[in-house]
Amino acid sequence: MFQLLGFAVAMSATLQADETKVLIDFSQDHSELKMGITDDGVMGGLSKGTMAKTKDGSLKFSGTLSLENNGGFSSVRMNVGKWDLKEQEGFELKVKGDGRTYNLRLTTDERFRRSAVSFQSGFPTEKGKWTTVRVPFSALKASWRGMKLETKFDPSKIEGIGIIFSDKKPGPFEVEVKTIAAYREK
Repeated sequence: MFQLLGFAVAMSATLQADETKVLIDFSQDHSELKMGITDDGVMGGLSKGTMAKTKDGSLKFSGTLSLENNGGFSSVRMNVGKWDLKEQEGFELKVKGDGRTYNLRLTTDERFRRSAVSFQSGFPTEKGKWTTVRVPFSALKASWRGMKLETKFDPSKIEGIGIIFSDKKPGPFEVEVKTIAAYREK
């Protein structure tokens, strides 16, 4: 298990068919999880995101989205080592948001111009209400620094997972995540 800010990650990611298995439970405390925030400031933007552990043990990702200086994104990223989820169909997240749409963001060993390719798909949130959302692997689209790529997502080579917010509507945002699981439908 790895931990940062008191979050635990179940690093055993080999799953059996026909089950949902929690991979990250933000209410648990164990070792270290490499986590960080990446905002559009890397390109001159002014968006600002933060992450914190809530009293009920969820990960809270919040901040302000700005479109100034060609900005418009904020993300929380987690390095998970190596996950092989080739027997699964997608991810299941328990989230509480602000009614806006966020993107699940994954990285594998896939590279473009010596940098990681990002695989993303959106998921909705309901304002102030805990919901369970599913993101099938087939919905993940590849890009590199905003440029669309034709690369297919390989669930057997997952290295990173996170959430990126970039809905082009400036202002405050907030989403909480209790768990991230892998699923396979029966």
